[in-house]
Amino acid sequence: MRAVIQRVKKASVEIDGKVVGSINKGLVVLLGVGKDDTDSDMNYLAEKIVNLRIFDDSEGKMNLSLKDVGGEMLIVSQFTLYGDCRRGRRPSYSNSAPPDYAKKMYEMFIDKIRKMGLKVETGVFGEYMQVSLINDGPVTLLLDSKKVF
Repeated sequence: MRAVIQRVKKASVEIDGKVVGSINKGLVVLLGVGKDDTDSDMNYLAEKIVNLRIFDDSEGKMNLSLKDVGGEMLIVSQFTLYGDCRRGRRPSYSNSAPPDYAKKMYEMFIDKIRKMGLKVETGVFGEYMQVSLINDGPVTLLLDSKKVF
């Protein structure tokens, strides 16, 4: 699994002009599922994201996690995170999971985060969406459960 994580002051996702999910202080997680991803990839990424110490403490140091600050999470499916642009000019998505499997893993990830006691909002899997956010910092991180970067 891959994720782009952005620390935000607020964020929302719209479909056809209607807001389907919005959060205040927290993280936007753009989540991609690879064809070889398993439950252990999902568990690793969920634990890593929730416990990343990327929020400022009272001294202005990034020392607190999403849980520590009572933050919220907006999770949006993003199969294009598996786009391979190394050859040619058109990305190859051959490493992306098939839609049925990707949806299952995406929903399991959301459920796992909710069970950790966090407020979670989402986009709608497979829909064309517009994501708006105010990146706080800016802080943007890339994670990969296979640790390729």
